[in-house]
Amino acid sequence: MKIIECRNLNKSYGTKQVLREISLSMEKGEFFGLVGMNGGGKSTMIKCMLDLVSIDNGNIKLFGESHRQVSSRENIAYLPDRFSPPPHLKGVDFLHYMLELQGSQCSNEKIYNMLDALELDKKSMTASVGQFSKGMTQKLGLSVCLLSEKKLLILDEPMSGLDPKARVLFKKELLSKKQQGLSVFFSSHVLVDVDELADRIAVLHEGELKYVGSTEGLKKKYQVSTLEQAYMSCIS
Repeated sequence: MKIIECRNLNKSYGTKQVLREISLSMEKGEFFGLVGMNGGGKSTMIKCMLDLVSIDNGNIKLFGESHRQVSSRENIAYLPDRFSPPPHLKGVDFLHYMLELQGSQCSNEKIYNMLDALELDKKSMTASVGQFSKGMTQKLGLSVCLLSEKKLLILDEPMSGLDPKARVLFKKELLSKKQQGLSVFFSSHVLVDVDELADRIAVLHEGELKYVGSTEGLKKKYQVSTLEQAYMSCIS
């Protein structure tokens, strides 16, 4: 089942065309990575998919429904690239509030297990979010998404601000959830992470898709051993 379908998507800001004839799809249970340079349109594409910004033309479906239908997003948890929870809220209050908002019935044991898995100190959760470091704030957002029990996570630069150990722990948790049938669409410019996680990728460059397929297929296409080398050849 295709849970994301984009067909001939176009988006402009004023006279600048940010997305040009974008077409891709994603299957249930797949991990799909969107890669590209900073400012290359990755966040705009995700916001278009979620109907956070309007599209000029084209067609987007989520779980078989038009992305403009609220019901199409009922099974999606989203983490934006600039995640900024209300600074006055305590971490634990924000976590419970977001899970309640998403209709997730998580036990305290499950919540604490997730905090342990990402090494987010439970004592720090009683402090206001405004006192959190960038890494702690990111872990908070990731915890909400992973605990949401949604079928699809859409994550924009999910490992931004995470230290190397936190990245390893988060990837381990994601791959564990994949065994349970979770689907993930994520953007990243850290190609090592993409290579480890993604079943397929899309290379977005200067508003156009330069490649859609497996990471191994991209490396084979340019006869190189690393995704970084393949990416550089693809956008050259």
